Amino acid sequence: MVEDSSAWKRFWNRGGLWRALLIAAVYLGVYELIGFLVGLVDESVRGAEGTVSYVFFAVALPIIVTSVLLIAFAASVGWLRELFTRQSLGGRRWMWTALVVVLVINVAAMLSIDYDKAGLPLVFTWLLTGLFVGFVEELVTRGFVVNLMRKAGNGEIAVALASAGIFAGLHFTNLFTSTQGLGATLLQIVYTFFFGICMYLILRVTRTLIAPILVHASTDPAIFLHGGYPADGNILGILPALSTYLVIVTGAMLLVAFLISERRRTKNQLPA
Repeated sequence: MVEDSSAWKRFWNRGGLWRALLIAAVYLGVYELIGFLVGLVDESVRGAEGTVSYVFFAVALPIIVTSVLLIAFAASVGWLRELFTRQSLGGRRWMWTALVVVLVINVAAMLSIDYDKAGLPLVFTWLLTGLFVGFVEELVTRGFVVNLMRKAGNGEIAVALASAGIFAGLHFTNLFTSTQGLGATLLQIVYTFFFGICMYLILRVTRTLIAPILVHASTDPAIFLHGGYPADGNILGILPALSTYLVIVTGAMLLVAFLISERRRTKNQLPA
């Protein structure tokens, strides 16, 4: 058993893009399977779409179960400490822009929700759901993927693009598991790619995985609750209404800045 355990750890500690893709694919398959099984629960238990029970069973429960499995995997390969400890590689001050833009959008969304219409039980259920969504998706993409790419010796440009690209690719299944069409799914993929770039920059500048987890955790509840229960006449609602395009533009500009900055950083590290 010791030899098997060592072989298991050695396999994952070699890192590389294909292992990152493998772990993302397994995560997605397990999550979708759990969601399918939960979907078999009688509708009288799950409730109608938009209700507290529906959000818990259809959205929260699959991601909660998946989070337990991901923690178990991280523990099995001995990554828990290195994933959540302070990282040695930091960032530049301009990278804080990613955190500021996303948080401003999320705060504006939370301040422009009709809480009377939504109801506090639904709000708290979405906040709980968002916490696990942020934890799981960031653990996979800014945790496992980044760790695997770095273990293989890839540069940070490749790390950032792989992290954001895999994160965006995970959302392509929404074309088959939701009622949204191809156009909406493609727009979502573009959005999630640049959102992933922002989360990577937050990881770099804060040097901790906890930061993108918490920022991400505030995004889904804010956007979904605002989309379903917007407060009438609240001017702050403009920001979450345009959040998709604001994140795309911000992420694209920051990606260009990152490419230039990272090339300069690596060039300065070369021996004379």
